[in-house]
Amino acid sequence: MVLITLAVATMAGVVIRRRDGVPREAGGDVERLTSGDLDAPLGERATLVQFSSAFCQPCRATRRILSEVTEMVPGVAHVEIDAETRLDLVRSLNVLRTPTVLILDASGRVVRRASGQPRKADVIGALGLAVGE
Repeated sequence: MVLITLAVATMAGVVIRRRDGVPREAGGDVERLTSGDLDAPLGERATLVQFSSAFCQPCRATRRILSEVTEMVPGVAHVEIDAETRLDLVRSLNVLRTPTVLILDASGRVVRRASGQPRKADVIGALGLAVGE
């Protein structure tokens, strides 16, 4: 019985780890954010919105990754939002953990989202989809 429990827990851990930080399609009602919502201008082609908190270690790495991507891809902006001070957005966008990254198209429509620390290649791929849509 103990071995079965350990096997199930291990499998669950593997599944969760593989899904962590992978940008997925925004489900249900697609949100549209404005520069007023973000207190920052939208990117010309796309915007990476990062929800962070003060003591979140993966948030620091995510900030670095998203900054590198914005330097690589012209017309893309990175906006970091402190989740603790913007509970209105956290609730309306159903942000359940930090870091959460929203990928917006040029009009501010949320086209992809990732919970957890994303990989740079995944962010670039999701940006390609957001810009191409």
